[in-house]
Amino acid sequence: MYTTLIEPAELAEHTADPSWVIVDCRFDLARPEWGAAAYAQGHVPNALYAHLDRDLSSPVTATSGRHPLPASEAFAATLGGWGIDENVQVVSYDQSNGAYASRLWWLVRWAGHARVAVLNGGFAAWQHAGLPISQQPGVRQPRRFSASHAPARFVSTAEVADLLAAGQLASGERSLIDARAADRFAGQNETLDPVAGHIPGALNHPFAHNLDAQGRFLPAATLRSRWRETLRGQAPAKVIAMCGSGVTACQNLLALEVAGFEGARLYAGSWSEWIRDAARPVESAHTPS
Repeated sequence: MYTTLIEPAELAEHTADPSWVIVDCRFDLARPEWGAAAYAQGHVPNALYAHLDRDLSSPVTATSGRHPLPASEAFAATLGGWGIDENVQVVSYDQSNGAYASRLWWLVRWAGHARVAVLNGGFAAWQHAGLPISQQPGVRQPRRFSASHAPARFVSTAEVADLLAAGQLASGERSLIDARAADRFAGQNETLDPVAGHIPGALNHPFAHNLDAQGRFLPAATLRSRWRETLRGQAPAKVIAMCGSGVTACQNLLALEVAGFEGARLYAGSWSEWIRDAARPVESAHTPS
């Protein structure tokens, strides 16, 4: 059973295995249909395609972030339609860095299914290994997926606001760790959201810090060392991961588990939901002290 990462050579042994479901999660925020087009041009044999906006999120509302969690019943139906039940090993991949594949990894676990892993290095690593590529759409017979969603795996905006008001973020009693790049966290070079900055008291651990130059996850020991610096002795169960919209934060959660730090939760709405209410405090490099 694979529950965190899987290597291309390991996945190659199971592309025709009916008890394995492979899901292509390639996506580009600036070009939402790029991933589906890339999938049509070539993908891991028998892989299905998952669209971030349509399959891994629910519709955006006036109060939500850019990628709200899918409704639990709808997501269970999606998994069943992909031929996933409790006996299936799920593997997700994206182009390389796991930023989108980790969203599916987290969602499947949230739905109560532990047998899910991310292809280390994504499709780029698959290509680099010279493994077969198909243009035939993956086809699966539907199965019944029985979900047992775990609300404790994520926190709401109201819960984050309560922690901030109680001083738990400032005191270090709880840790809110933002996966966005350092410049966006600092309130600079913001191109995705209308307000720049970060939640007061949040820490920054850009998801790119989990990767090598090829977009592969660093060895567990290296990740453990890097995360110890960020965690500052904090227990993983008191850690909340966030980002711009609850997507790349999942890659940080995966890296934490690879490093041996289990139990952190996701702030699903993340920055793009936090700033929906102008009354919520914002901090940036330009915020007067």
